[in-house]
Amino acid sequence: MLKTQENPQPGNAGWQALMVEIHPILVIMRREIIDTMRDWRIVFPIVVLVLGFPFLANFAASQGVDFVNQYGANIIMERLLPFLMLVVGFFPSSFSLVIALETFMGEKERRSLEPLLATPLTDLQLYLGKLLAATVPPVFASYLGMIFYIILLAFSMNWRPEPALMLLAFVLATAEALVMVTGAVVVSSQSTSVRAANLLASFIIIPMAFLLQAEASMLLFANYTALWLVVAFLLVVNTLLIRLGLRIFDREHLLGRDIDTVDLGKSWRTFRAAAWPKRNVASLYRKEIPALLRGIWPELLITALVIMVGGLLVGAWANRVYALPPGVLTFAHVKDVETIYEAVAKTGIIGSLTPGNIFFHNVRSLIGGALMAIFSMGVLAILLLAAPVAVIFYIVMQVGGTTDVNPWLFLAVFILPHGILELPAAIIATAQAMRMGDIILMPPEKGGGVTGIVRELGHFVKILVALVLPLLFAAAWIEARITPHLVVRFFGS
Repeated sequence: MLKTQENPQPGNAGWQALMVEIHPILVIMRREIIDTMRDWRIVFPIVVLVLGFPFLANFAASQGVDFVNQYGANIIMERLLPFLMLVVGFFPSSFSLVIALETFMGEKERRSLEPLLATPLTDLQLYLGKLLAATVPPVFASYLGMIFYIILLAFSMNWRPEPALMLLAFVLATAEALVMVTGAVVVSSQSTSVRAANLLASFIIIPMAFLLQAEASMLLFANYTALWLVVAFLLVVNTLLIRLGLRIFDREHLLGRDIDTVDLGKSWRTFRAAAWPKRNVASLYRKEIPALLRGIWPELLITALVIMVGGLLVGAWANRVYALPPGVLTFAHVKDVETIYEAVAKTGIIGSLTPGNIFFHNVRSLIGGALMAIFSMGVLAILLLAAPVAVIFYIVMQVGGTTDVNPWLFLAVFILPHGILELPAAIIATAQAMRMGDIILMPPEKGGGVTGIVRELGHFVKILVALVLPLLFAAAWIEARITPHLVVRFFGS
């Protein structure tokens, strides 16, 4: 009696189709890892860092503990021991960037890229396989280094991290390694040589080194909640890097890409054409500025959502965790405009409450955010703008919870008169800065490269001069000349 073959279940068929797509990715990953482990010039430095650096960190920790014990400052070293654990995990992954930087350009210079591109692999499978192969060794090396360091501390100083702290340290090291590796793979896929990729790696190492210093201050004050927020931020950046790499990866241009040279004359002409009005002032405001804003509408939407939603969430979290005692916020001292000017001058933020000081402070912040956007694909520019928005939400919530003042009235009097002009101007400038950060990794044939960077810089200057600066100046004048009188009228005794 013949047995009839049962029809495969829809769920099984879907799983099998998924495995068919994943199998080539795993094959590429396995091949790359095996090739990497065969090169002693790559393996030896990683092994030295994994096994040798924990001994150095353990020696430094022991000497530091002996020193601070003389002065009764034990808590300082207790807080710095977890930071040394992060450093031990950071160094192997940072030096392992050479693996990620050679994922594509290394094979091109070794003339092994052509056979790989001739395989029937899709761009997605090829890119993800290379990405996983470059990610596994650094993360594994970080884990080994941190575990070895913890074992040394347990024997030499009888110190063991709490499970929650150990989990935070491992997750943070993983997130940092993922961001560095995914960024390096994007750089490798868009560079013209290994030398150029290695030079561009500074755009990855330098921001991560600054982040490591910030983590040190958080660990010193045992601010573990903020460190978990850093983890969330790194995961978002990692997702953006993977999405960006998949979007701009093109195997057809990988072999034939020419060196993206710097032509100063052409760069100046490109910048001038992008920054200077094409016809007259009327055409600038009726056609050119609206066209530029339509061109960056995705960045405008992302910027507005991140700073408003993110600022609200961070402000609500700070309101719950760092609630001020009743009586701290009071408006009894608000008697006249001069009192407000004196209170602002004592803060030292802008010197004195004048339109010029406010205007130049805001302009410096936006230009600084634009410069940081180039090094972070726009992420740092958005965070720089989200920080004051979160502070505003926090203060409004504190006013509503600790005083008898209506928080909506507080918002309408203190913020809205100038904020209705200042916030849109800041969003527009930050969105264009985010476009400048994105364009740096796009290939020249798709509008990126040096020409794309210069072009978007010219657009930033045009939007800044024609739209953002007038709005900021009007907002600064309102904040210095009108808002104090409104505050005295509604809150003065």
